[in-house]
Amino acid sequence: MFERILIANRGEIAARVARTCRRLGIATVGVTSWADRDALHARAVDTVLPLGPSASHLSYLDSERLLAVARRAGVDAVHPGYGFLSENAEFAEACEAAGVRWIGPAPDAIRLMGDKDAARSRMERTGVPVLPGFPVEEAADVTERCRALGYPVLVKAVAGGGGRGLRRVDTEAELGEALNSAAREAEAAFGDGRLLVEKLVTGARHVEVQVLADSHGRTVHLFERDCSLQRRHQKVIEEAPAPGLAPAVRAGLTGAACEAASAIGYVNAGTVEFLLADDDRFYFIEMNTRLQVEHPVTECVTGLDLVEWQIRIAAGEPLDFEQDAIALRGHAIEARVCAEDPAHDFRPQPGPVREVRWPAGEGIRVDAGIASGDLVPPHYDSLIAKVIAFGEDREEARSRLVAALRQTRCAGPATNLSLLSGCLEDPAFCAGQVDTGFIPDRLDALSGSPEPPEDETFALAAVAVMARPPAPAFGDPWRAADGWRGGGSVRQTVRLSCDGRSVEVCTEPAGAGAWTMRIDGRRYAVSGSIDERGALDVRIGGIAVCARAIMDELRVWLFLDGGDRVVERSDRMSGSTVGSGEADDFASPMPGRVTAVQVEPGSAVAAGATLLIVEAMKIEHRIEAPSAGRVTALLCEQGAWINEGEPLVEFAPDSG
Repeated sequence: MFERILIANRGEIAARVARTCRRLGIATVGVTSWADRDALHARAVDTVLPLGPSASHLSYLDSERLLAVARRAGVDAVHPGYGFLSENAEFAEACEAAGVRWIGPAPDAIRLMGDKDAARSRMERTGVPVLPGFPVEEAADVTERCRALGYPVLVKAVAGGGGRGLRRVDTEAELGEALNSAAREAEAAFGDGRLLVEKLVTGARHVEVQVLADSHGRTVHLFERDCSLQRRHQKVIEEAPAPGLAPAVRAGLTGAACEAASAIGYVNAGTVEFLLADDDRFYFIEMNTRLQVEHPVTECVTGLDLVEWQIRIAAGEPLDFEQDAIALRGHAIEARVCAEDPAHDFRPQPGPVREVRWPAGEGIRVDAGIASGDLVPPHYDSLIAKVIAFGEDREEARSRLVAALRQTRCAGPATNLSLLSGCLEDPAFCAGQVDTGFIPDRLDALSGSPEPPEDETFALAAVAVMARPPAPAFGDPWRAADGWRGGGSVRQTVRLSCDGRSVEVCTEPAGAGAWTMRIDGRRYAVSGSIDERGALDVRIGGIAVCARAIMDELRVWLFLDGGDRVVERSDRMSGSTVGSGEADDFASPMPGRVTAVQVEPGSAVAAGATLLIVEAMKIEHRIEAPSAGRVTALLCEQGAWINEGEPLVEFAPDSG
């Protein structure tokens, strides 16, 4: 067994690997970029060493820096986690050449299965069903080949993974842009812009099989996971086992997965992914030669620690159980909590986390990458935690997960908690009727803003600020020249906004801990207090209301039984609106990197034309012209890192 392991990753997976190593008595070495110096995973390992600048290609994707750390720390092995260099055959070879064991499959297996075209050909020769398709680079006429396949088709990166470089194409008119954007994203993510086109099967499920194989010739499966709930090809909710799967279909899927692994001499943990059509026919998608994000649901229903077995297999140990000894027990569902705003096109939400409370209880597991006081950096993907629920059956697991997500509190970046709860409570999900179109078909309902709040919400936010101690431990909220002061003794007015509603709130002292409030002219007698932990005890017009409040300079997070709210000072906002007829600055909606500039000063553009593309947390966001007009100035350049609110381009709409 190894004595010292380098965890070449960050976030929740680095912390999760460290937990198993600690249980096994293995010392751990972690690495951090500049952005992650105070991150949770740095506190989860025995030793932490600096890796480099915040950008991934200068830190977590820099194999030379990682190998230098490995040599400096004197480790026996490297665990790559998932993402970053976990499926990089060259890095695996470099580790082995340096005398450091790679905790994963052999480089040749990584290289073969990482090339989607080569993997597809190999599976076809092995007898594993594949979808009709072709490599773009070998096609004389891509348009004609796609026409022959029949739309819709899926454009995918040959070297891709994790949903990167994937584009659905429904019509021939969309093909050119899909090919260009997929190649650009693939080149940026993997350094390889080659593409593959496959027939897209609608109404299908995404079902994958977990396999384990040792170096002594034994390959087993750990049953399947259903990962059909996806948005933009990124998994959102996963479960094990797949609901409603007929025994014969399960046997076919698991048998094909083991056959695929054995055919290439695979060793270690891997996942074979399939598309399961509504007629129960299945097709090979890809094989992920690493640990999957969703591995906890398999651990819950089999009782096996996959990270432990990755380590044991890499150390040369044989699997000490046979296929018949692995039994399914109960049901598990995982929800990926991400720092993104569903109400605003899932815009990434990096930034400080003032407080986060993860759920606990029977059957609940949380693999978290952040804690209170941490920072969600803009340089990496938006996943901040996974909440997993286990039950004796699917409904028990589902209801436990719904309750757990309601317990989750995050005062900081917006999250997708409402989307996750909406999926889990949808009648079709409750009935196990899921496919890859589940979220896209319901996106407007799942991602919309909640109903505008009642006056009570604004009154609570006002009390949170007015009743706080004069020098609170949690900062000086709403410090502004015209802002409120806690314990105020004079009449004060402020404009507040929350979930699409904006109101004017006037407060006038009416005794100790009491105020007369006018909210858009409606008068209320309000009294209340807030303790040092943010617990609010308020009476509004004689009605008692309790909540919890967390504040910063501009916002109050209210945690209520009926749903959480974020109240903001809206009168701090200023500036013109796009399309006013004058040259306007287009500000970046989030911190990120400018990956493409498609105009130049003086360019005349049509309404809806893409001006620039900003990438944040692995997602591309297009800055588009709101109307026909002219670009008067470019304020950034391709490749530049930008801050939220930073002007990118000046634009003059056409008159008339």
